[in-house]
Amino acid sequence: DFIEIEPEQGKAMAAKTFDELTINDDFMFGIVMREPKYCKPFLETILNLKIARIEYPEDQKTINLSLDGKGVRLDVYVEDAEQTVYNIEMQNTRPDSISKRTRYYQGIIDLNLLRKGAKYAELKKSLVIFVCTFDPFAIGRHVYTFENRCIEEPELALGDETQKIFLNTKGIYDDASPELKRLLNFIDGRQAEDVFTQELAEAVESVKANEKWRIAYMTLQEHYDEKYNEGHTEGLKQGRLQEIFMSVQEGDYSIERGAQKAGMSLEQFQAAMAETQL
Repeated sequence: DFIEIEPEQGKAMAAKTFDELTINDDFMFGIVMREPKYCKPFLETILNLKIARIEYPEDQKTINLSLDGKGVRLDVYVEDAEQTVYNIEMQNTRPDSISKRTRYYQGIIDLNLLRKGAKYAELKKSLVIFVCTFDPFAIGRHVYTFENRCIEEPELALGDETQKIFLNTKGIYDDASPELKRLLNFIDGRQAEDVFTQELAEAVESVKANEKWRIAYMTLQEHYDEKYNEGHTEGLKQGRLQEIFMSVQEGDYSIERGAQKAGMSLEQFQAAMAETQL
């Protein structure tokens, strides 16, 4: 399933205990936003509009612990009564090529809709929203909104009904509503300043008091650590194999001795060495 996409390879999970989690940790954010009473006003505050209701796709109701595949698991994926799709991602570390990540997320949303039988003309309006605890473009805005427009005619919108929105908790401009600024301040680690952020703070504490989520977090952390350690061990093995290849090439080992050192048959060793083009 497109929602069950693996967290990034090669990184151990952040060393935070469950009790140290805040709303800006993607695990906590994803759980809190499972509740419409939090997710709906969250979106309304960001977009400055009223949403009649939001719906959660059936396959998004459980936290996925699978680490097979490639990519990242979507944090929050919901639809509203107007058939608009929202993907909200919490970003508290700066990833590589954050802009292209939004392109990737938009792509998998469309692919999922097409897999369910939709025609191109039936693709739903979709918004990918990145909530960043850093300024992704180093300009100072609280909000950066992108949509496809004609370069030669800037007033001409492509009309593909997609938007990418970056929120910046470190914004300095007076470019957002007071409600949104208070929400971003709360995500950035400040105290709750209004009713909604106080409700979010209480929701975080409620999740921390839930043993099911504590166990789920610990299990996910173990999976991350195992995946990281597997990759680290494999890297060491590959590095050792390269050393043996070099030793054979430089005449320190015979090819038979190299195969023995690598724990391979002579044929396997020769084939592996040929692949490295040494």
